[in-house]
Amino acid sequence: MDVIVITGTPGAGKTTVLNKAIEMLEMRYDVINYGNEMFRVAEENKIVNDRDEMRKLPPETQKRIQKLAAKTIAEKAENAPIIVDTHCTIKTKKGYLPGLPKWILEELNPTAILLVEADPEEIINRRSSDETRMRDREHVLDIEDHQQLNRAVAMSYAMMTGATVKIIKNHDEKLEDAVRQMKDILG
Repeated sequence: MDVIVITGTPGAGKTTVLNKAIEMLEMRYDVINYGNEMFRVAEENKIVNDRDEMRKLPPETQKRIQKLAAKTIAEKAENAPIIVDTHCTIKTKKGYLPGLPKWILEELNPTAILLVEADPEEIINRRSSDETRMRDREHVLDIEDHQQLNRAVAMSYAMMTGATVKIIKNHDEKLEDAVRQMKDILG
């Protein structure tokens, strides 16, 4: 079973870097967005009718959905290598939540965790120019804090699983460098 986790602060460009790296690889991965998988599982089990209902569910129901999604991803990883596109931490009004709590890590058991980062100013500019998303406005220091927290949490995930952690810098005008780094790791 080969599971690789790709994560990054919203606006760092993790999905963009991943998609371009995947295009260049000979080896094929199944790429699964964890949030999409959670919604698929919840909808299939008739827990929700639309994605907006997900965040309104009681915490215990959300944990159950997380576990079911992790189980289905782990089952898929038995047949093909998997890349899980997710968030290392999730910023909420009450503080940060781990994107991969213990029960998810135990099920997925990733071999590598790749953090895509950019300078906070770059992230702010990307978020403000992305008309397809409705993202919260944050200051440079908030983004710096979030990225530092992601690093710490990624290392704690690695401590629990034995996974490696690699930071990939995705700076403006240097997308090719970030793509090359990710491609080299993915093989």
